[in-house]
Amino acid sequence: MNFTLTTEEEAFLREVRAFLKKEMPSHLILPIMFSAVDTSDKTIQDEFWKMARKLGEKGWNSLTWPKEWGGLEASHTMEFMFIEEIMYYGGLGYDVQGVGHVAPVLLHFGTEQQKRQHLPGIAKGEVNWCQCFSEPESGSDLASMKTRAVPDGSDFILNGQKVWNSRAHYADWGHLLARTDPEAPKHRGISYFLVDMRSPGITINPLDGMYGEQSMCEVFFDNVRVPRENMVGELNQGWQIAMSLLDLERALYMEQVGIGRRVLEMLVKYTNERGLAKKTPSVRQSLADMAIEIEVCRLFGRRTAWLLDKGVPIPGEGSMCKIAATEWAQRWADTGMKILGLYGQLSEDSELAQLAGRIQHWYIRSFGLTIAAGTSEIERTILATRGLGLPRG
Repeated sequence: MNFTLTTEEEAFLREVRAFLKKEMPSHLILPIMFSAVDTSDKTIQDEFWKMARKLGEKGWNSLTWPKEWGGLEASHTMEFMFIEEIMYYGGLGYDVQGVGHVAPVLLHFGTEQQKRQHLPGIAKGEVNWCQCFSEPESGSDLASMKTRAVPDGSDFILNGQKVWNSRAHYADWGHLLARTDPEAPKHRGISYFLVDMRSPGITINPLDGMYGEQSMCEVFFDNVRVPRENMVGELNQGWQIAMSLLDLERALYMEQVGIGRRVLEMLVKYTNERGLAKKTPSVRQSLADMAIEIEVCRLFGRRTAWLLDKGVPIPGEGSMCKIAATEWAQRWADTGMKILGLYGQLSEDSELAQLAGRIQHWYIRSFGLTIAAGTSEIERTILATRGLGLPRG
């Protein structure tokens, strides 16, 4: 492939950068990743959805969608560029679940009624979504889930528990996997549902993260009624839909590229102002390694987006992108902590904190990167079996 941007792509990149530089609230640019920020502050919530609506007005929440559903029919390459740039600013306004997960699922598997009901709200940045996949005993082995959906007239009755649900306490809707055939092999008895998170019987408990915020939740479903028309795809087709979604999620799991760029700029400025880069060869080398790896991650993502644009199947590509982006991001965060020394242990509420305490924030957050959306061990298995065609051991 040719990594040189087309004239259209260059113009789009300039437009995105100019827009974000102008519209992003200056006091909310520094958070390393907005989804990891404590969103209990209603002011921040309001800023998020204000920005989401602005992105909707530009058509950037629906970049790659067909025009009939309000999309711009842009390339996945442009989508990747947009994600990188908005994550450079911390991701304020970008609804990862609605825009990045639910919309692609509905466009590929949803009914006309489901598309009419949900796509406009996602495109306009007006509806908040959460994901309900993992369970207390079903993480890497997701197909072992126990949450049940039992048919009852025109509804399904949902019972079970989900966990690690990002921002579920603010979500209007959730997309969920539940077992609908307990007698079938575990990968074949699962269905995919859209659930109104205000339904009777849903209890949501925010969880305290190791970084001090409540961005994750556990969700309990107690005889929750879900209309049959909220099932996406066919009965017991949920696993295939989920795997299709996860392939795309991992392929575009490159927000760490934009975040890494921001952190690298912060560290270069910091070391130059204090003479560290000039006096300490190891600091220069670490920053150079970080810059090289960020660029390699960008090229991984660009190549995968290019393959998607060509309609080429990408088994294993998403796993390769995720392994690189998340494991290297942990190394970049560690580099930042080493450069800051003891100051790296100070959070943003300390008057002595350096770089607003955001390196410490990213470092703590980075531990979960190689777990969420599939652990590195699972990703390597997928890369070996589906990507390289190797036999299972």
